[in-house]
Amino acid sequence: MEQRRKERLDRGIKVRTDTIYAVMSVRELAYLTLPRFVLIAGMLVLPLVMPGMYWQRVVSIVCIYAILALSFDFLAHFVGLVSLGGAFFIGVGGYITAILNTSFGMPPLLSVPIAAVAGGLICTFLLLPCLPLRGVYFAIVTLMYPLAMGRIIEALDILGGTDGIMGLESFPNRWVEQYLVIAVVLVFLFGLRRLVNQDIGLVFRAVKDNDQAVKASGMSITLYKAIAVFIASGMGCLGGACLVHIYMWSGISLFALDFSILPIAATVIGGAGTLVGPVLGCFILVPISELLRAFGTLRIVFYSLILVGFIVFRSEGIMVYGQRKYHQFQRWVKV
Repeated sequence: MEQRRKERLDRGIKVRTDTIYAVMSVRELAYLTLPRFVLIAGMLVLPLVMPGMYWQRVVSIVCIYAILALSFDFLAHFVGLVSLGGAFFIGVGGYITAILNTSFGMPPLLSVPIAAVAGGLICTFLLLPCLPLRGVYFAIVTLMYPLAMGRIIEALDILGGTDGIMGLESFPNRWVEQYLVIAVVLVFLFGLRRLVNQDIGLVFRAVKDNDQAVKASGMSITLYKAIAVFIASGMGCLGGACLVHIYMWSGISLFALDFSILPIAATVIGGAGTLVGPVLGCFILVPISELLRAFGTLRIVFYSLILVGFIVFRSEGIMVYGQRKYHQFQRWVKV
């Protein structure tokens, strides 16, 4: 009688580390690529299955928050800079593209990338004096920037004041809008995964774990922190630039603290340090927030209960839990 035993699917594939594999068959290759394929295919199909334009627009907003969550996760867990300045990045990018579009007549597909690069440079320059700070001190300072910017615009009545800048040009059509933001999320997700595993990514982690050792090696800590802040702020500014062309309006509400707090909550729920976890967290939190909108201010209570429940029962995050369960799948093999 033929004897069989259970064996984990990843047995014989992993070689020395969790990121190096010895792929010997199509089945093993499919095992490794299936989660990525499901993520990409799911995001590309999502706009086609949404019931109506309202929920299609929600998908776009989810992607904006996902960009911010990726930015936060990259800075916090690979560089050691906990940033609460997501709203600052959104606002700077939004106002730059609004000025370029309304005053210089640039189309969105040109003004958005320019706003991302220019906004990243501006945010990095303004945050440069804060780079020696770490932990809660850096977080508090970054939180002050969006609060200050909103009050300055209101008090000096500049950039449209409380009315904002209206009459922005929208994207050519809703499909361009949908798939542009989805493509941006996917590019940033896999781009950052690649980046953090390169040599510069190792330096970023060293800056987080032991910056004095990096300094003793003759490398500039401030330079690498500035590069990381530029990458993260450029991502946030790109999200803000897309957002104002979706709404065809730019105003003080871009500096609302929702853009700073919700990405952090999504990172906690999805799984910090995984990059894909924060994206999944946004696809959970933002639609829930929209579904609870009918409850008015009471939705904050339900929203808080959901967040507390995830933190208490799945503090590691959905993605970490899912990865562990996926690698525990077994099959019957001949002995």
